[in-house]
Amino acid sequence: MKYKQNRKLEQITESIIGADIAKKVHVARAQDFRGIEYGSRLTFENTHAGFSQLIRWIRTLQKEHGKTNVLFGVEPTGHYWLPLAQFLRKQGIQVVLVNPLHVKKSKELDDNSPTKNDVKDAKVIAQLVKDAGIRSPTY
Repeated sequence: MKYKQNRKLEQITESIIGADIAKKVHVARAQDFRGIEYGSRLTFENTHAGFSQLIRWIRTLQKEHGKTNVLFGVEPTGHYWLPLAQFLRKQGIQVVLVNPLHVKKSKELDDNSPTKNDVKDAKVIAQLVKDAGIRSPTY
């Protein structure tokens, strides 16, 4: 589904979570629509138990900051994001995708360093979601 830029921005209302997806362990970071970070990062496994841990973390952050909506952004490299996206969708959380090339090119904007690590990537993904560099997945 193709969105216009204004339509994409209208989706971003409250909480944004960016997650760096890997084969076994994922990293998530949360922020609001203005870019203010919530809490510390969460490292969770690519298992049902890890996904449940993520949901508890999300619900805790929502309660602490009085938020109701979540927009969850992932970088769709490989197929490892699919089980997480389907789990989140069943929990009522909207999942959006960011372009991996945009993540790569945006890394330097945050700290003027092209170095790669999962924590930094999760933040970059959340920022790209905030700036509406997203698309909705088709399963």
